[in-house]
Amino acid sequence: MPKILLVKTSSMGDVIHNLPVVSDIRAHFPEAEIDWVVEESFAGIPALHPGVKEIIPVAVRRWRKNLFSRSVHAEISAFIKHLRGKTYDVVLDTQGLIKSAVITRLAQGAHCGFDRQSAREPLAALFYDKTLRVEKNQPAVMRNRLLAGLTFGYSPDDPVNYGIAAPSLSLPWLPTTPFVVLLHATSRDDKLWPEADWIALGASLANKGIACILPWGSASEKLRSQRLEGEISPSVVPPALTLGQAATLLSHSVAVVGVDTGLVHLAAALNVPTIAIYCASEPGLTGLHVSSGQAINLGRAGTPPDTESVIDALNCMVKLSTSTQVPPLTPTLSPEGRGSKREGRLL
Repeated sequence: MPKILLVKTSSMGDVIHNLPVVSDIRAHFPEAEIDWVVEESFAGIPALHPGVKEIIPVAVRRWRKNLFSRSVHAEISAFIKHLRGKTYDVVLDTQGLIKSAVITRLAQGAHCGFDRQSAREPLAALFYDKTLRVEKNQPAVMRNRLLAGLTFGYSPDDPVNYGIAAPSLSLPWLPTTPFVVLLHATSRDDKLWPEADWIALGASLANKGIACILPWGSASEKLRSQRLEGEISPSVVPPALTLGQAATLLSHSVAVVGVDTGLVHLAAALNVPTIAIYCASEPGLTGLHVSSGQAINLGRAGTPPDTESVIDALNCMVKLSTSTQVPPLTPTLSPEGRGSKREGRLL
């Protein structure tokens, strides 16, 4: 039984783009034991995949803020001790950064990753025992799959399979009528879609009897959700959500519309009809990437889509009306309810 460690720590979209690697490996090596090193705030993502045996959280983002703290030193020592407690057949870094390469090198096993021409940070290749070349001008999902295929000796020709389902968690504030999730929040202001466009989209949905859910992740984002709620009826501003709760929400919606943010990629990975709006970034390499036709990328850097284009795209994927059915809640993935554990508050 091969023992494999995947190293893909962040960010949320990158972690989601690595999920098909697990599906591919398990398809070719059903008995493989797959562990995953991931940033603690994103540990709930690989937890959604039944093919991942152990999730090893790392806290580089938090640790580097207090590198001289005694408690941080203790956490780092504990992490390294745990990481080195198992010997792997292969330790595969699909991130290609120096920080991920260092983590890869700390683990026991054959260290594999991108070569200097392929890695996002070329010096990362110095930390691997085996390097492999994967062309950069490909979608991130495909680069991850190709790297794993070259490492383990198979060709990832099958359709993209993220292999996840949302946990079945109680969300008592959910409307009983059909709803669309509007993911207006993102980490960069230049990626935001104008509030007037969200309001126009919400009005179009309301005319069809569709409610809008407006998640948020910070105080300023909550204020924006509340402003939009005041202009869109019916709409709901939910409480702060964990990653598992967010996954449940997305899976229970009839569609998701959002700017370039991790939860949009999660919605697409859950096979929910999803539209990603790009205002300041390019979707060519890191846009939504699925095989089902249930995801559409609109816009590009400097050329965001207008409201009409978004509404037309929604109508192409989903027939929205008062008779639209709310999808049933997705069952948990295992008796242990892995999707509802090992996660901190995300939103």
